[in-house]
Amino acid sequence: FASCYGDHMVLQKEPAGAVVWGYGEPGAAVTVVVSGNGGLIVMKKTAQVKGPSGTWTTVLDPMDPGGPYALTAGQGSENVTLQDIYFGDVWLCSGQSNMAMTVLQIANASQELAAAARYPYVRIFAAAPARSDVELEDLKKIDLPWSIPTAENLGHGNFTYFSAVCWLLGRYLYEALRYPVGLVEAAWGGTPIEAWSSQRALRACRLPEDTGSFGAGLAFCTPLSPALSSSISPHRHLSGPQTPSVLWNAMIHPLLNMTLRGVAWYQGEANAFLHTDRYNCTFPALIADWRHAFHAGSAGQTEPLFPFGFVQLSSYRRQSPDNSFARLRWHQTADLGVVPNARMPRTFMAVAVDLCDERSPYGSIHPRDKQNVAHRLHLGARAVAYGEKDLVFQGPYPTRAVLEVTRALLNVTYTQELVFRQRDAPAFEVCCSSQLSPCGWLPASVVVVESRTVTLALAGCGTLVLGLRYAWAEWPCEYQSCALYNTQGLPAPPFL
Repeated sequence: FASCYGDHMVLQKEPAGAVVWGYGEPGAAVTVVVSGNGGLIVMKKTAQVKGPSGTWTTVLDPMDPGGPYALTAGQGSENVTLQDIYFGDVWLCSGQSNMAMTVLQIANASQELAAAARYPYVRIFAAAPARSDVELEDLKKIDLPWSIPTAENLGHGNFTYFSAVCWLLGRYLYEALRYPVGLVEAAWGGTPIEAWSSQRALRACRLPEDTGSFGAGLAFCTPLSPALSSSISPHRHLSGPQTPSVLWNAMIHPLLNMTLRGVAWYQGEANAFLHTDRYNCTFPALIADWRHAFHAGSAGQTEPLFPFGFVQLSSYRRQSPDNSFARLRWHQTADLGVVPNARMPRTFMAVAVDLCDERSPYGSIHPRDKQNVAHRLHLGARAVAYGEKDLVFQGPYPTRAVLEVTRALLNVTYTQELVFRQRDAPAFEVCCSSQLSPCGWLPASVVVVESRTVTLALAGCGTLVLGLRYAWAEWPCEYQSCALYNTQGLPAPPFL
């Protein structure tokens, strides 16, 4: 079998067929058998080993969720059997250090680790950080083979395995779905999106594909802040994992045969310091390219538009005048502010701008509240991936703004009932200028909040208002205390 198989794994359930692949003697026939309790054969498949790669692939019949099963691959007198196999939904979790943070590092870690034993049907697998200049067919190394969760493998160390966001997302999904969930982690701290992008995706955004054009990636961004440096510190080879396509080659390409239910992504901090204003292309391009590649690699079993969830960047550097995090958050939505949208169909987003953590021992760039992150992600998954109707999974978003010139007021109408929490900080700003660039941004104080409308005072702006923005800062609000939420407690996302 390929290296990403093992005892205790979860394979994708119906309506898709799980893809199984491995190695053998070129030209030989491999028999794959799925058997249930008492050795009862449930399914038998035959695959031919292709030369010169020496690989074989077969698509299993769609299976109902559940188990346990045994999976045997045999060639002549030799065979390999994997035990305790379940069918359920398989989610891939990828990104940089906020995805790599382990359960050991998050808020209420001891309680979360103690609770692990209650979820034996949420199975976990972690690819080891690796890079390659060419696309690999198999993983170089595995940090955690398919495993039943324990306090030890969920809290192995800092930024190693297993991902807290991924684990909590899987756990919340299991509680909603009540059938097995398989979680595959492939993450590496301090890495930009270009490293996770194939050369096809880079070409789509007219970015250089050769390693020399990017140089050392973040090494060119001087000075690196201590917080960002700490996000990279477990892996000090700054030029290595930031090189275009090297993580796609080594950590994603080997997984393309897997049948997936969806992807969860937490990345972007590195791109607040590298090609920030290309992210509105590079992120949608990565999503489209991964979808195409996983669909093709799984013989059409992974949906061509599989659900893709992501975390919008949290807060960083209180009172910083820099707006690179604000711009990156906007670009994460392809400059449309909310997802799903026309450029990013079947996506969902967890807004995290209010989950700041100034006292995090890992730097404020690594907030410890990953429970709310995963909770918001799982709401999006339930709505977008699982089609739950009438489930509120995102916060309020503005639909129109009407200027009252004589009273110097701006009325902003939102999609949902509003809850106004933060009354003292300047959440809204207006562009007061005779030209769009440069914009003279001035605070617009909140006069009144009604059911779905915010009224802003435009003192000092006169009748010329060319733009409006909300929560447009590195650190726009305090912990769970942004200006606007809906009645379910979900924050309004930033917008421009």
